Amino acid sequence: MAAEDDFLEVRQPPWRAATRRLLHHRLFLLGLILFGMVAIVAILAPWIAPQDPNKLAMRFKFRPPDRDFLFGTDNFGRSLWSRVIWGARLSMLIGSSVVLINAVCGTAIGAAAGYFRQIDNVLMRVNDALMAFPAVLLAIAVTAVLGPSVNDVIIALGIVYTPRTARIVRSSVIVLREMDYVQAAVAAGAGHWRILRRHILPNALAPLIVQLSFLFAYAVLTEATLSFLGVGAVPPTPTWGNIMAEGRQYMIDAPWIIAIPGLALMMTVLGLNLLGDGLRDVLDPRLRVQS
Repeated sequence: MAAEDDFLEVRQPPWRAATRRLLHHRLFLLGLILFGMVAIVAILAPWIAPQDPNKLAMRFKFRPPDRDFLFGTDNFGRSLWSRVIWGARLSMLIGSSVVLINAVCGTAIGAAAGYFRQIDNVLMRVNDALMAFPAVLLAIAVTAVLGPSVNDVIIALGIVYTPRTARIVRSSVIVLREMDYVQAAVAAGAGHWRILRRHILPNALAPLIVQLSFLFAYAVLTEATLSFLGVGAVPPTPTWGNIMAEGRQYMIDAPWIIAIPGLALMMTVLGLNLLGDGLRDVLDPRLRVQS
């Protein structure tokens, strides 16, 4: 029976076989459910958040979770339910924007460095210089220069994580450029752009997709760290990081202020890491597992 399944899998297109394996990977499905819940909540934020996340109501401050305030209220009487939901929306926006920047810039830099030997050394030494700094410290430095705002946080995280994506793409391109079918295309007179677009980049997608799934989690977590430290989005813009920063001095009297956004952050990062693990297991033949 196993031999028959392997035979059918070989006959299927690669994307269909990978999809089939992903749908049977339990950790991937769990990650998809966790991340999907957060993503759906973020998309539906304008419709499922009953109160304005920045509306002050001092008479309701420090109200514990109840029927009227599902997640309770903070020190200004603001609905924590609304603030956590809108914080999820901002986290999804920042994470997806950073992933898009890396998918474009990281792929371009990595492909150029891996394919064109003349510029490889220069690009990789710049990459190494940026990667020598811890991600959070470099992000803090960039936001200190650009200023604390959502757009500047996206730019800072894009600068921080693009070298890591570029290095992974470069490694794949270096291997692929020596393949027989690429050498045949070169011998046939194909141009550099055609070779990269038709023969190299499509075959470098698997490690790139895995990297971007983990990168989404890193971006969400780093954004929360920057907001917690006060160099992220400017209050009263609700982010999970600044909600927890405001609630840390009330941990004894109102622990829900820091616990609920912390749980939301944990669920998001856990879901994305499980997604990344599943993608790596399925797309990397050396690590493929039977679920």
